[in-house]
Amino acid sequence: MTGVAIVAGAARGIGAAVVRRLAADGWSVVAVDVCADDPAVPYHLGSREELDALSSLGDVTTRAVDVRDVAALAGAVTVAESVYGGLDAAFAVAGVIAGGAPHWETSRDGEATVLDVDLRGVLNLARVAVPALLRRPEPRHGRFVAVASSAAVTGLPGLAAYCAAKAGVAGFVRGLAADLRGTGVTANAVAPGSTDTAMLVESALLYGLTSVAEFATQQPVERLLTPDEVAAACVWLAGEEAGGVTGALLPVDGGLSL
Repeated sequence: MTGVAIVAGAARGIGAAVVRRLAADGWSVVAVDVCADDPAVPYHLGSREELDALSSLGDVTTRAVDVRDVAALAGAVTVAESVYGGLDAAFAVAGVIAGGAPHWETSRDGEATVLDVDLRGVLNLARVAVPALLRRPEPRHGRFVAVASSAAVTGLPGLAAYCAAKAGVAGFVRGLAADLRGTGVTANAVAPGSTDTAMLVESALLYGLTSVAEFATQQPVERLLTPDEVAAACVWLAGEEAGGVTGALLPVDGGLSL
């Protein structure tokens, strides 16, 4: 199945890998990212240059959009419908990490940003993208796919707010799937383990590790995952052959959550 997709959090990491896979499969894509740093997040976020580079992959339109801004996300959905004629899949990939101390000692600004981006951002995208998915004529095959984390089911020290946000994503897609009963539109989440991204580098710093490679020992596959491995699961969930899957949390974690 191919069609029109919007990918939030597309500038790099798993989001960029999702765009690459979709473009290679012939999808038209609206790729969005905040393209700006956040004072509550202790590392650099994806840049406009990284986002715009995705345009070379194929039929990809890029926009600077903060997932905390519902109106801006609605504008990106409007681009999908006005430029490409509709929307068939929405991928909520945007995420940040902050913490590194027991919850009661962490910054409230960092906590708010993690919850607002990692959980509220998913809800915001669904709020504006799902109506567009439902505007497709029946029989429709719309897909909403969010990126959660193994932290949705595993407690991580120093990252309580992050765990809460990702558990919220898992709960949200179950509720959304129930709301979408009988529509032909599904809602699912993918739960990655330690994946070789900029966020994992920050996680290593939070834990005082010398290298992200130390995370590999926690996973039975004994290596870090690649963004493309996680993206492959996301894009599979967007395919017609995954139509029987909805409300699921699909682990792509190298066995971390065993």
